[in-house]
Amino acid sequence: MRATEQIMPPMRVVVTGVGALTPMGEGADALVTGLETGRSAVRFLDVPWSGRLNSALAAPVLTPVESRFTKLRRLTLDRVAQLALLAGQEAIAQSGLELSGAAGLTCGLFWGTGMGGATTLEQAYQESLLDASARPRPTTIVAFMANGSTGQLGIEHQIRGPSFTYSSACSSSAVAIGEAFLAVRHGRVKTALAGGSEALLTLGVMKAWESLHTLAKPDDQDPSTSCRPFARDRSGFVLGEGAAAIVLESEASARERGATILAELVGYGNTTDAGHITQPDAGGQARAIQEALTMAGVRPDQVNAINAHGTGTLVGDVVETRAIKAVFGENASRIPISATKALHGHLMGASGAVELVVCLGALRRGIVPPTAHCFHPDPECDLDYVIEGARAVPNLDVMMSNSFGFGGNNAVLVARRYR
Repeated sequence: MRATEQIMPPMRVVVTGVGALTPMGEGADALVTGLETGRSAVRFLDVPWSGRLNSALAAPVLTPVESRFTKLRRLTLDRVAQLALLAGQEAIAQSGLELSGAAGLTCGLFWGTGMGGATTLEQAYQESLLDASARPRPTTIVAFMANGSTGQLGIEHQIRGPSFTYSSACSSSAVAIGEAFLAVRHGRVKTALAGGSEALLTLGVMKAWESLHTLAKPDDQDPSTSCRPFARDRSGFVLGEGAAAIVLESEASARERGATILAELVGYGNTTDAGHITQPDAGGQARAIQEALTMAGVRPDQVNAINAHGTGTLVGDVVETRAIKAVFGENASRIPISATKALHGHLMGASGAVELVVCLGALRRGIVPPTAHCFHPDPECDLDYVIEGARAVPNLDVMMSNSFGFGGNNAVLVARRYR
């Protein structure tokens, strides 16, 4: 480095747009307010093949997504990309970004998905294996490839900066947002569209999850309460689908164009367990949490609320509880912790983005969502899980979101009220 060169200090990174399409409904507000009311989106699937499952319990998106696209456009769009485009459209519209000109050159695209176009891939396999003369659609490859959503978002919004697709199971979209945050923070891009989408409610995928014995057993009295994070009688998660997107930009960029700043993203931690392909590790999770807090310049006693990964599995909830205790110590028991998958389902690769949107809504409204259906708390999960319903939190300023994926990837994001 020449003597005249100076290292630029990290920039403040702000959120100027959010979008979501989830089992709770269309739009980010529907997600946030639906969770506050404690309404569950879990139900039995009404599809021709549901009888071939041990349980057809899921959290589907009921919005008529396909009707939003022309028949010609749908040829190249798996359901996962359709969800991505609608969530991205809401986020871009709210931000007021105009990317069709030169601004598109300095905008990055960071997207996460666990399995990409699962519907298209399964359809191609079914047709090919059942009919020797069948020929998959010519657009099969571009519809099921993992970066299909990323490419379609770039085309839709004329984003011509760097683009990345992240696939790390349940942490995919949290990683995407974290990496977008770093890119803006260090000046690689001026603005970024980041998030994730997932659409895995297919026969093959659901049967594969059944074989892993991680899906919740339906409650005989009320199936919508079957996912019970941190409860003594929890039995697993409910598979869902959906998408969420956020627009990130430097504070200077947002102020220059007079954008409304919704919140500030201040920290990101990412670690690898390096232990087991499916079993989580409290040490790895704790390191990611600490890394995010350190980057944010936030002490453990300054965190006002946490959105837990909280899947409702027997092992996962205990391990996350231990990780939180390891980092927060005596402060752990005073922090409200929400596990929203009980209501919107586990959206796999889209979970991190969806749950960050939940956190941003909580910061804006001063209300944290509940951990629903925890009727009988597990003694090993003895923190404040907001089991009584949504809670107003005075002076809610800093919120953390945890996302932990198969493969041992841990991604933690920290957001704060902008001031």
